[in-house]
Amino acid sequence: MGVSLPIDPSAAPAAEPGESPDARTQLLDAASAIMRQGDIEDVSLSALSARSGLNSALVKYYFGNKAGLLRALIDREWSARVRQVEALLASGHDPETKLRIHMAGVVDNFFRQPYTHRLLLRMIRESAAPEAQRLADSYLKPMFAAYEALVGEGVAAGVFRPVDPQLFYFTVIGAADRFFTAQIALGYCSDTQVLDEGLRDRYRAHLNDFVVAGILVPRG
Repeated sequence: MGVSLPIDPSAAPAAEPGESPDARTQLLDAASAIMRQGDIEDVSLSALSARSGLNSALVKYYFGNKAGLLRALIDREWSARVRQVEALLASGHDPETKLRIHMAGVVDNFFRQPYTHRLLLRMIRESAAPEAQRLADSYLKPMFAAYEALVGEGVAAGVFRPVDPQLFYFTVIGAADRFFTAQIALGYCSDTQVLDEGLRDRYRAHLNDFVVAGILVPRG
């Protein structure tokens, strides 16, 4: 039997005082919580109903079907990520600072929603061609373009080595994805079973030491 890994509840975003989310938002939040807790990228209607306290028939009402719910979840979460990286690129920070801020954001995003990148790739793989293209155009291509711009800016400033931006994207995302989606290893291979904020912070520093340092032009 596998080890059950508790997750620090303080990591989950709290509702504002007095705020009551609508049923659509409740269903999306419940799906996100189930996938995060279970380290999966799918959810059953029965589990969704139990977690949200709502009738699973509302999935059809709001989203058409479960696939529609997963698409809506992808749109909600990846839209935020694209806005985040575009705002960072437009900021006045130097390239190295931008990259370090971005690396911290990547780790935070995977800590909150470790399934998101896997779910996006699954939806692209399983969707009809027009929907797959929409997802790629909306979320993957902007990320590739952002990495190209950031790496290019750093190279022009003489602080980054010239590297392939798309390969660098997969290096960064892959490093975070493998760590935050391999929670079961903690219970068997370390002295903790809790993926908490302290471990998140240690991993953020670790990635900065290795990934960011790896692209910098050696100084001195």
